[in-house]
Amino acid sequence: MEAGGPSSEKRRRVGEDEGGGADHISDLPDAVLGDIVSLLPTKEGARTQILASRWRHLWRSAPLNLDCGDLVKREYELAGVVNRILFSHLGPGRRLCIPRGFSSDGAATVDAWLQSPALQNLQELCLCYPTEYQLQLLSKSIIRLSTTLRIATIQRCHLPDSIFQGLQSPQLKQLTLGDVRISECSLHHVIAGCPALECLLINESFGFSCLRINSVSLSSIGVRAQHYRTTGELKFVELIIENAPCLEKLLHLDQNSLIFLPCLVKGLRVESLTTVVRTIKILAVDMDILSLDTVIGLMKCFPCLEKLYIQSCDSGPNNLWLRKHKNLIRCHDIRLKKIVIEFYWGIRSQVSFVTFFVLNARVLELMTLRIEAKNNNEEFLAQHRRKLQLENRASRGARFQFTTDKCSRDIWKIKHAHDLDLPDPFAC
Repeated sequence: MEAGGPSSEKRRRVGEDEGGGADHISDLPDAVLGDIVSLLPTKEGARTQILASRWRHLWRSAPLNLDCGDLVKREYELAGVVNRILFSHLGPGRRLCIPRGFSSDGAATVDAWLQSPALQNLQELCLCYPTEYQLQLLSKSIIRLSTTLRIATIQRCHLPDSIFQGLQSPQLKQLTLGDVRISECSLHHVIAGCPALECLLINESFGFSCLRINSVSLSSIGVRAQHYRTTGELKFVELIIENAPCLEKLLHLDQNSLIFLPCLVKGLRVESLTTVVRTIKILAVDMDILSLDTVIGLMKCFPCLEKLYIQSCDSGPNNLWLRKHKNLIRCHDIRLKKIVIEFYWGIRSQVSFVTFFVLNARVLELMTLRIEAKNNNEEFLAQHRRKLQLENRASRGARFQFTTDKCSRDIWKIKHAHDLDLPDPFAC
């Protein structure tokens, strides 16, 4: 029977007779409908089978989008439901998401799932092992998926050296490692085996003291390795970026050494600067003490910096600058367009810090200061508009906002590499 023949006409007439109009969607090719179904949440994708006989086979043959987090209300039912889905689906796989605390025998269950033919050619994997103090070994079955993965999130497990020696992931673009134990050798093998990697986030992980970056493709890096699992574990102390010509976004949340060869930044303070890094456009830092000297050092290291996000709960030094940095003001071109400061109380050192940028940042477009609710009154705001000398701002078009709301995305809550892929990962 030719496409568009009697059966197609019948579907059109039925749809029109029922007042629904012509069913043009059902006339699309199976491949297109399959792609549409694979983009739906797991439950909704499965439910398309009841729409009409035309749709009945599509979900079973469409690329599988399996999110285990929204399938059942009772945790003990999950393994059985997933087993039935994987058994009945023909593949290939598009996405598999396994949430924390999914099964009492988690490691064995995950290993069986990862071996399923339904996951052949899997593109996206989010794997979080059950919440236990003793980390479980990552399943070796992940090796068969590595060549097709484009996005990978691996959490709460031990990544043994035996898996990553020689492992190649030629299509992987985004990688998140969260609460994992991984050796320094394996960590560097992972990065070297991902020639297309663009976003890397290492969150609350351990087992390595140094992260060394050599990648011509990486555009975003986030590292926060501090963790409660510290007894007897090797701790992260140094981030060395040897070669990353495309790097634009840097999220560095530990008070450890940051080395952009040949620059040396220790605890965010620039100690040695023989050249500069012009690719960095967005920088987010969590500072123990709000220090203008530290920020100026970072601006010298990253002279093309456009957006700066600062979290700091302590005011620290006076941040006096008029005499100390007069040569910088005369010679350095501050390119910052956006500055966000959390926790502004209006004390002297903060006023001095902010005033430096008010009076010297000539291309500034927006500065946002987060204040306490008790200070959200006209008296406080008027007083600090005067103290900050906003009428004398260097950038006449700049806007200055005081807000009680979270004025940037909490940099501690960035948990996935795809967050770093946003044009501005920290914008609310």
